[in-house]
Amino acid sequence: MGRSLREKCGVERLQYASGGILEAGVDEAGRGALAGPVVAAAVILPEDFPVVALRDSKAMTVEERLQWREIICAKAIAWSIGFASPEEIDRHNILQASMLAMHRALDKLNPRPQHVLVDGHYFIPWIFVPYTTVVGGDGRYGNIAAASILAKTYRDEWMCKLHERYPQYRWDENKGYPTNSHRQGIRRHGPSPFHRKSFKLL
Repeated sequence: MGRSLREKCGVERLQYASGGILEAGVDEAGRGALAGPVVAAAVILPEDFPVVALRDSKAMTVEERLQWREIICAKAIAWSIGFASPEEIDRHNILQASMLAMHRALDKLNPRPQHVLVDGHYFIPWIFVPYTTVVGGDGRYGNIAAASILAKTYRDEWMCKLHERYPQYRWDENKGYPTNSHRQGIRRHGPSPFHRKSFKLL
């Protein structure tokens, strides 16, 4: 059964909400964008991982995120990425699509975690594994911080690849988020197949 953690956590608690078990941290990237997928990551870290040095991906530079991604992918017990497309976002809404991406990431994990630690205040149960939601968890727990780094970097790379096909929206710079340059591109060229039609684009 899920529960919500809102108490202040110290650095010494940055690894697990449920110590001594196989726990996956889960986070997503791209919920507020106007274009592209929402991307989730799930990460199981070993107990000796240097979590104290981890931070929320939004507080890192691009170079720092990529350096940490290499370390996480090399040292994690397991990690995985899940996507939900713009069409799925339009069909289900962004919250449900985010849950879909999280479940897809968790489905790929091997071994299967015994507990799931999720950034935010809402989660749809995944099979029969217990979970905990943590508001601001990407700044408080190492496995969620690691998931935030993977979700952010993989989504950014995806948007840079899409930029090569649709340079008029400057996705290499804005990654699909609602910047002035992005909205100017929509005004001049109309929406692309990768825009979220259910969002207010202009």
